[in-house]
Amino acid sequence: MLRHVVSRAAKSSPSNIYGASSTRISVIGARRAMGGSVADSFSVAAPSDGSAPSVYDAIVKINFLDDEGNRRVVPGIIGKTLWETALMHGIDIGPSSCGGPVEAVRSSTWTEPLYGEGTTTGYDHVVLGGNGVEKAKPMDKSERRQLSEYWDEDELYPESRLASQIVLVKEMDGMNVFLPPRICDDNP
Repeated sequence: MLRHVVSRAAKSSPSNIYGASSTRISVIGARRAMGGSVADSFSVAAPSDGSAPSVYDAIVKINFLDDEGNRRVVPGIIGKTLWETALMHGIDIGPSSCGGPVEAVRSSTWTEPLYGEGTTTGYDHVVLGGNGVEKAKPMDKSERRQLSEYWDEDELYPESRLASQIVLVKEMDGMNVFLPPRICDDNP
């Protein structure tokens, strides 16, 4: 019915000084004619659970701890990597150079080769702990190779990962990220 009222109102409404019809005003008038208010014309559908969506639904808190014991809690955006989150908040993890992913696990029986080179440096080494660590995607062969090439065996832990390879998910809210002492990355 609203479409019918709007089309009738648009046909009968005069043009403004620029030659365009005042369809927006006609929609408001049509809403009023149907018993609605002006606010109904500009409202969006509310979520079905009754609560309004919030930006906080897409943010997790990440605890960065350095080798001196300093702690910094920063918000991270779901879908971004730990490296991007650290960069956004001025936390120096080290340079990162990522190529395309090597493969994607599509199901329990199918792994698709993507023919990417994967990560190409191992400077952004972090050690994960706490919430959501088990939700991080498994380490691939290129990440394992870069960690072993850039770091000594006694500097690596079972929880060692490259920050550029950890994509944040909601379950990682409150995760601890330990930043081990950096290796020299600024040699000419």
